[in-house]
Amino acid sequence: MAKHSAGLLLYRASADGDVEVLIVHPGGPFWARRDDGAWSIPKGEHPAGADPWDAARREFVEEIGLAPPDGERTELGVVRQAGGKLVTVFAVRGELDVTDARSNTFELEWPPRSGKLCEFPEVDRVGWFPLDRARVKLLAGQRPALDWLTSHLGREP
Repeated sequence: MAKHSAGLLLYRASADGDVEVLIVHPGGPFWARRDDGAWSIPKGEHPAGADPWDAARREFVEEIGLAPPDGERTELGVVRQAGGKLVTVFAVRGELDVTDARSNTFELEWPPRSGKLCEFPEVDRVGWFPLDRARVKLLAGQRPALDWLTSHLGREP
């Protein structure tokens, strides 16, 4: 059975009128040297039957350490990631200063089989990116959400 996640894609208009989205880079040693194709919409798992919107907001706070701005939400759709996880993606227009973003952490035995537990941030970077750069940065399975957002905004993907 597929795991379910929900994410919140925050977007805004840049100074030159383009659209920018807020995405996150996963922390920990597996992602440390990866950049393009490694970033994600802030998201997290929820049990089947749980409210995806509640999960999306909760996970946004856990991964960024800041509450998402209030705003009208749009359910963009559900993407299937490479591992089969189904991610319900919501979009909200809003501003957020991520200067003080702080993620929750997780423990992992590192190096493997060393017996040493290390603590890592779940997210090590947060950034606003124009859509064309976000398309390069995002995990391939999440890129359709950018097309859905541009369609929602009445723009060409």
